[in-house]
Amino acid sequence: MTLFDVYPLFDIAIVKGQGCHVWDDKGTEYLDLYGGHAVISIGHAHPHYVEMISRQVATLGFYSNSVINPLQQELAKRLGQASGYDDYALFLINSGAEANENALKLASFTNGRTRVVSFQKAFHGRTSLAVEATDNPKIIAPINANGHITYLPLNDVEAMQQELAKGDVCAVILEGIQGVGGIQIPTDEFMQALRTACDATGTVLILDEIQSGYGRSGRFFAHQYSGIRPDIITVAKGIGNGFPMGGVLISPKFTPVYGQLGTTFGGNHLACAAALAVLDVMEQEQLVENAAKVGNYLLSELQQLPQIKQVRGRGLMIGMEFAEPIKQLRLRLLKEQHVFTGVSGTHVIRLLPPLCLTQAQAEEFLHRLKAVL
Repeated sequence: MTLFDVYPLFDIAIVKGQGCHVWDDKGTEYLDLYGGHAVISIGHAHPHYVEMISRQVATLGFYSNSVINPLQQELAKRLGQASGYDDYALFLINSGAEANENALKLASFTNGRTRVVSFQKAFHGRTSLAVEATDNPKIIAPINANGHITYLPLNDVEAMQQELAKGDVCAVILEGIQGVGGIQIPTDEFMQALRTACDATGTVLILDEIQSGYGRSGRFFAHQYSGIRPDIITVAKGIGNGFPMGGVLISPKFTPVYGQLGTTFGGNHLACAAALAVLDVMEQEQLVENAAKVGNYLLSELQQLPQIKQVRGRGLMIGMEFAEPIKQLRLRLLKEQHVFTGVSGTHVIRLLPPLCLTQAQAEEFLHRLKAVL
């Protein structure tokens, strides 16, 4: 058997990580400014994380959700405190797409509607309804194209209000900051108008904070810059620092019903140990504050480089847009300067490093970037 060929791969095998660095099988060290798609939140192989998941798997890695799991209860309490949503409820699953799928399902169970508003350049996952809400026809299979979604321009208040005024929209789903879409930020004005329009029309507001959440923006959630409170918030990526996990934070306006939502692996003991270790380190090392501080420094320095057309972002979620395609520039960063970065489309390089990135490491990245510009 061979692997199903779905990814274009760099000819690099990463075998070790520590903090904001990774090493390949030839011993070459790389500065990691991508964190495996924003997954590595507290740094590679953090000793506290390693100790907690090692101890848990040696005790009990998994048992069914038909019994009490005290680790789930502890995680719900701690996440509520850390995020400022201690009055919300938590449903744990395994991935971001699964989080969005369950959020949309819960919205439809609640108001009985079937139409969803999403936004141009949105990315919400690769499962059934989540991929339909993703603005990329290339990854939406015919079986998923079921006509549930209306895509609107991001930050167009009038278009949004007109669509919701029709009274048949089940939910609006949007990212706190669009990641795959090129680090596009919803304005505070748009977010506040959206909250008002959802309230007026009985529409459920879902904030996809899978990439932009968990401290990456310099706030726990990126939408908190606008001062709104969504009805449902979805999380994944950084929640487990590499252990597959997702979550749905659910407003107290929703009443749980047995059987509506469910999962086999979600919230298992090992996943919860990983997530608790992440919260421990984020709090002890003040990583949300660090993301704001180092991110502001990076944004300021990058904005001074004339070779970059535009710099967008908040905290350690940064997009550098160039006038020319960036394929070769990204490759030179990787091959010549040993820096991992991400991309959005053909003209944007994305930076999504671990939240423990230091200012010295940010300076080192800038030095390496300038060498290839």
